Amino acid sequence: MDVTCWLRPEAHTCPQRVLCHTYGRGKDSHIGVPGWPYSFVTAVEAGRTSWTAPLDARRLAPGDDAATVTAGQLRDVVQRLIDARQWQPGDPDVWIVADAGYDGPRLAFLLADLPVQVLVRMRSDRVLRRPAPPRLPGTTGRPRRHGGEFIFGDPGSWGDPDVATTTDTRLYGTATARAWHQLHPRLTHRTAWTSQHGPLPIIEGTVILLTVDRLPSGATAKPVWLWWSQPTATTVEVDLLWQAFLRRFDIEHTFRMLKQTLGWTNPKLRDTHAADRWTWLVLAVYTQLRLARTAARDLRRPWERPAPTERLSPARVRRAFRHLRAKAGCPAAAPKPSRPGPGRPPGHPNRHRAARHDVHIVTAATSNKPTNSTKKTKTSNSPRPRRTG
Repeated sequence: MDVTCWLRPEAHTCPQRVLCHTYGRGKDSHIGVPGWPYSFVTAVEAGRTSWTAPLDARRLAPGDDAATVTAGQLRDVVQRLIDARQWQPGDPDVWIVADAGYDGPRLAFLLADLPVQVLVRMRSDRVLRRPAPPRLPGTTGRPRRHGGEFIFGDPGSWGDPDVATTTDTRLYGTATARAWHQLHPRLTHRTAWTSQHGPLPIIEGTVILLTVDRLPSGATAKPVWLWWSQPTATTVEVDLLWQAFLRRFDIEHTFRMLKQTLGWTNPKLRDTHAADRWTWLVLAVYTQLRLARTAARDLRRPWERPAPTERLSPARVRRAFRHLRAKAGCPAAAPKPSRPGPGRPPGHPNRHRAARHDVHIVTAATSNKPTNSTKKTKTSNSPRPRRTG
């Protein structure tokens, strides 16, 4: 799972634009650009490949709760896989891997009735809780629901890990993973949990801390915090979990292929329905390239290394697709000759001005009214508080 944006900064007549989060050129520089955010669900392959299988794409409208929309999107995808017998009883659960922009415990709560397991990255300022201690005899008052704090930024609150592994990798050097079992966030009746009646659930999971020696780009390696929806994990599962999270970045190659090579964001469309149709057409084109990769021949540039047929990248398959298209049949009928319309008569300009639409700030359910992007907000220099939920 991931969200990428179709940026439309100057399209004032396009409705339902949202201030999208983008990275600037400077260090730790983030810029908000108006556009249409799209949530993609892709299947990641194993092995050294950048191919993915896009399964679904949905545009996030202003006012949508990202967790609720994502859960509904994943539910539709998993149900389609079950109906197509791609998943049958007795098969391993489907793993859902996402970045820190998703609320992992809420996704696990909303998809608890499906054969899925959720693995998400958490921010480094989170605070989780341990299981409640056993109730002592003769104790009065309400029973405790939460145990001691597990503060990501305070190593003194971690304690000894339940599982610890060390792996030597080619790109990252020595990768060390430590896991702590049965940790859960302390939920409160706010944001997406306001509609929850009765006591809030306790969603236990496994927290994994991944540290590496180096990064391929030479930048300083920062620790990565992962949360898995299962209360406990074995040594083999911990190694598989952090490696599965690293494979999540294959979706970034798909986004670059869709935008730079297949021209997903090139059309200047005004209607949101037209943008949705064009998005699905581009996904169909990418799927056609993925299905034709075994029949394509490597047409490499002089500076590129030869690659076997099973190792061709999406760009190389697209380069060789022009030779396959001539041999493939065309299911469409021959085009009918027609003449273009007369168009607007000379001297009669269009006097109906298109409607202008404001840019919405967020896509959260807490924002009931659209806000103009020109409104200035007050920034604070105080340190960021820790997140306990």
